[in-house]
Amino acid sequence: MFLDIAGLLKTVGYIGFFAIIFAESGVFAGFFFPGDSLIFTAGFLASQGIFNITTILILGFLGAVLGDSFGYAFGKKIGPIIFKKEDSFFFHKKHLDSAKLFYEKHGPQTIILARFVPIVRTFAPILAGVGQMKYIVFLLYNLIGGFVWIFSLTFLGYYFGAIIPNADRYIAPMVFFIIIISSLPTLIQIWRGLTR
Repeated sequence: MFLDIAGLLKTVGYIGFFAIIFAESGVFAGFFFPGDSLIFTAGFLASQGIFNITTILILGFLGAVLGDSFGYAFGKKIGPIIFKKEDSFFFHKKHLDSAKLFYEKHGPQTIILARFVPIVRTFAPILAGVGQMKYIVFLLYNLIGGFVWIFSLTFLGYYFGAIIPNADRYIAPMVFFIIIISSLPTLIQIWRGLTR
């Protein structure tokens, strides 16, 4: 069922596509959405005349940028509230300090690279807000990351559908392949954590 992303997109249409990209980009509950494969499939469906490629690109880009900005704003607002006590059962002030230091040093590349890592892409903007990364810097890399993510995967799907004969027969394996590839960084980190 998780591979029937084409059926999902046909059902939810443009608004649903935008909403899923928005949610996965910066809303806590959105981390389970299939972002990479959804964008690829939307591009593929555009090549088959089911969606308009320009509309998909614009809505995907807006959903990605606005979703990240929402996540950042949420993190910036909730961060000080969560961490206002010096020590609590779940949180410690040192975690906030660590987040600030991390985003001062690695913030820009994290915002861009997180786009291509499931789950991480949902929490990176929230943590950037918690870590009080400067918004103007965050926004710049949010725009770059959103553009690269949406345009690369949409056009990959579009050209896959346009170049390969009977491409609809191969969409499920391609979606599965994208899910595996995009999950690899997370799986590698989990493996490293288990083998230490």
